[in-house]
Amino acid sequence: MKKRLSIFFSMLLVLSMFLAACGGKDNADSGEKGGEKDAGKSDVPQELRVNINTEPPSLHPGLAKDSTSGTVLRQTFEGLTRIEADGKPHEAAAEKIEVSDDQTVYTFTLRDAQWSNGDPVTAKDFEYAWKWALDPNNQSEYAYQLYYIKGGQAANSGEGSLDDVGIKVVDDKTLEVTLENPTPFFLELTAFYTYLPINSKIAEANKDWANDAGENYTSNGPFVMKEWSHSDKIVLEKNEKYWDADTVKLTSIEMVMINDPNTELSMLDNGELDWAGSPTGTLPTDAMQALKDEGRLTTQSIAGIYNYKFNTTVEPFNNVNIRKAFAHAINRQEIIDNVAQGEQLPAMAIVPPSMFPESEKGYFPDNDVEKAKEYLQKGLEEMGLKDVSELPPISLSYNTSEGHQKIAQAIQDMWKTNLGVEVTLENSEWAVFIDKMHSLDYQVGRMGWLGDFNDAINFLEMYRDADGGNNDTGWESKEFQDLLAKSATEGDPEARQQILKDAEKVLMDDMPVMPIYFYTQNWVKVDNLKDVVVTGLGEVQYKWAHFE
Repeated sequence: MKKRLSIFFSMLLVLSMFLAACGGKDNADSGEKGGEKDAGKSDVPQELRVNINTEPPSLHPGLAKDSTSGTVLRQTFEGLTRIEADGKPHEAAAEKIEVSDDQTVYTFTLRDAQWSNGDPVTAKDFEYAWKWALDPNNQSEYAYQLYYIKGGQAANSGEGSLDDVGIKVVDDKTLEVTLENPTPFFLELTAFYTYLPINSKIAEANKDWANDAGENYTSNGPFVMKEWSHSDKIVLEKNEKYWDADTVKLTSIEMVMINDPNTELSMLDNGELDWAGSPTGTLPTDAMQALKDEGRLTTQSIAGIYNYKFNTTVEPFNNVNIRKAFAHAINRQEIIDNVAQGEQLPAMAIVPPSMFPESEKGYFPDNDVEKAKEYLQKGLEEMGLKDVSELPPISLSYNTSEGHQKIAQAIQDMWKTNLGVEVTLENSEWAVFIDKMHSLDYQVGRMGWLGDFNDAINFLEMYRDADGGNNDTGWESKEFQDLLAKSATEGDPEARQQILKDAEKVLMDDMPVMPIYFYTQNWVKVDNLKDVVVTGLGEVQYKWAHFE
């Protein structure tokens, strides 16, 4: 955020934009699931149609790194726990969870469950999946989510052995996991897609099992993938072998890939889609006010941030004062009011206000042009440049999207007006764009992040290592690393919170990433669609969805 890299994320421009093609509240978030009884008596077709904007880069749990991929995986797979409508983790593939007194050993007892091909879901399938992600040969960019497990980081960095990682298969139904330190959010992590199981029997026989739909793409969640027409659509059907299949009322979910917000909204109005907008799609910015006036728009704050990252390995953004100049020269409220129009909150911090209330104010004022000019002058002097005309050519990159484009154009104008700096805009499709960001093939690049779990560490740890999978900036700080390490061993919740706030201050002082706004989710839907669960982290689940 990945991250929830918010795939987004992925990214969805909340307004719809998100990391991802990138990731609300309707009655689903009320915690009501009473639709089961009504839906069971209904003759209304239980066939959901949504837009996911773009092709998911990977539907392998160990390789997924964005909100679009996460959206599909969340319907087709199930971890030891699942985040339900109350926003909390509940037993899922595990039917019982025991925790040692020192909070470092978790013993999961698996329920009787099957893969979609009839194979039993075993403890080995979890061990296989987690160690596969930690194996440095597999280059899982989200492997760091498994560093909370004893020996996980050492194995992934090549300094330790996978055999020494704290994952023990006691028997087919029992998985014992030893953590490096007490981790209060570990049961939220076990619901995240990097922690999903993989059918080890299938994967060991066919390393390309996750590339297409078919007999090899076995899953253990509420739905199973029946069709994957790349860059066109994905079709999911109810998984009759799912342990809780009686709860699932939808018979199919069609996920089309249309990266045009106007087309998406038109398809909803024409009866071709049942939902338009976040968390899987995007609404046209020009339609936001009309949708509000019509009373059709649902808006919900979520734990996510829309930001621009700096490539700190190249000029001029290897200079902290230049980075600060660009960050201070933006009028975020104007962008929200006139471009995004989704009731977002200006962000002058990285951790969302739902985790750090102080973030509503942030670390610096919005639209502080005078301070921006001071930083610019200082940066130019440090670089030995006479004025901005001597700066190297600067480009601003974003993934193709109407919303991202409009925000980029607004910021381009602000940098020209406030700093006198000419900036060119570059856009590319999501899969290409995210590879360019990860390989530092950019100068300033748009990214979003939706929380993978409800803890501030999730918005900070991606910047721990310069070569971390979702860092994308090349920035690294010993002080920042030490504070994150200290937070991992601090047992007092308030003291730990302060350590993480200190770490955030270090990040903002160095400004490798420039916050723009904290996300909201905005969507419209057909009236008879009920109980779609959109969590406060921007994740959507259709397990309980149905049509009345």
